[in-house]
This record gives sequence, C-alpha cells and structure tokens, in this order.
Amino acid sequence: MMKNILFLYCFFFLNITVFAQVGVGTIDPKSTLDINGNLSVKHLTLTGSGTATDINDGVYLSVDPQATDQEFRLPNPISFPGRVYIIRNINNVNTAQLTTTSGLLFPKGSTIGSSQVYMYENNLRTIIVISDGFNWTYMD
Repeated sequence: MMKNILFLYCFFFLNITVFAQVGVGTIDPKSTLDINGNLSVKHLTLTGSGTATDINDGVYLSVDPQATDQEFRLPNPISFPGRVYIIRNINNVNTAQLTTTSGLLFPKGSTIGSSQVYMYENNLRTIIVISDGFNWTYMD
C-alpha cells in the first residue's frame, strides 16, 4: 500500500514539473519563460590580438580590433543550434572581421552566404547572429 501511494505521489509531481512554466515578475506566465521586467545578459569585451579571437562565451559582445580586419571567430553553429550573440565593434578606426569555424554567415532574408562579415562605422557596426544548427544568420 505504501509503495502505491509513493508511486502515485511521484507520478503526480513528475507530471507537474514536465509542464511547468516559469514566471519572473508575473504569477501567470504565458510561455515556458515569461519575464515581466528588465533583462540583463552576460556582457564581455573581446580585444583583438595577432591571431583570430574565438567567441565562446557571453551574449552581448563588444569587440575591439587592434588592427584593421582583425578576426573574431564564432563557434561551430552545428554544436550550438539556437545560440544568439549580439556583437558590436566598439573601435572607431579598425574594422572587425567576423568569421565562423564552420558553415557560412547569411544576411537575414538572403540565400547567399559568405565566410566573413566586415563590421565598421556605417556598415554592420552592431549585429545579431543566430545559429540555425548549420550556419549563422545575421541582422543589423
């Protein structure tokens, strides 16, 4: 009898957690994660070096190339489907070259990808990149 009660108790609570929604600042969440308030994400500043600087952490990234066309490399999009980065070139003089270890970079709404994107004043100064599991899509 005790085993049956314990089984039913565990079954009941496992079903509740499977369909749980989390609300921050709300008692009636409408999505799996529902935030009613401000959101802060991890911010990093990556300073360029003589070799490619790997992007592997953070969400909002300030890139600071120390030379023209300094390379900042996104991770393999296959390994991180759904990953999102917001990237801004904070250097007013030098161009940042954004590349990826695998796949291509596609502008939003285009079927033509490239192996690099150049970020400089008046050209993609700030972009958002999203992995679709095979390539990166970017938009400004």
